[in-house]
Amino acid sequence: MPGRDYSEAELDAAIEALEKPEAFNEAESIVSSAAPKLQRILMQALEAGGWFGESHEAEVLKAATNPNDEERLAAVRTLLAEEARMGMMVGVAVGWALADELREGDSNAEIPGDLGDEGTKPATERSQDSNPNTDKEN
Repeated sequence: MPGRDYSEAELDAAIEALEKPEAFNEAESIVSSAAPKLQRILMQALEAGGWFGESHEAEVLKAATNPNDEERLAAVRTLLAEEARMGMMVGVAVGWALADELREGDSNAEIPGDLGDEGTKPATERSQDSNPNTDKEN
């Protein structure tokens, strides 16, 4: 079962929900136990994308051997920032693909953070909808 496409509004609502500090508690627990396997997949994806190929090594060497201290530090900082951004983007893609795999494996299970049809409703409305004792006409 292929994943559905999410609208920009649904993505924005999900990102906003993730800004809450408690949003990552469950996910952090799950990911920490799977971290070694996920790290291997992330490294494979980065290598396949050419991020640790010859051109990257050349940029590392160029940055590390710059004779000017200030330029060397700026080049190293730039490389680290680029690697962090790329790692984050590839990591998100790996997480997205993992969620799709989980959905395919158990089409009846809800994935934590799955937007489904409820994704654009505020959390208070979602919790009221799931509570059979809540009178929706008040």
